Amino acid sequence: MVGSGFAIALEPGYAAFIYARSGLGINHGMIPANCVGVIDSDYRGEVIVGLKNTSNEPFHICDGDRIAQMVISKCGLPELIVCEDLGETPRGGGGFGSTDNR
Repeated sequence: MVGSGFAIALEPGYAAFIYARSGLGINHGMIPANCVGVIDSDYRGEVIVGLKNTSNEPFHICDGDRIAQMVISKCGLPELIVCEDLGETPRGGGGFGSTDNR
């Protein structure tokens, strides 16, 4: 867990997403521990980046190092409707790899 040194206040309907920096992952094996970090609009604490070292070598992080990248995006909160039938599509319930069979 690496503290970023800053906090943010997002407006309702927005979220921040913490992504890997490709060079850290490819060159040093340092990747986000949960693939993508999500910061909800009601969170007010310090932005913390969970990093996982997938290499066999120690990796040192210093103040000012760029360890992740953040994207802020508008997030819709749809109204959910309970229904009995979702309708048909050509894919149907086909799961992983099902679209490669065409």
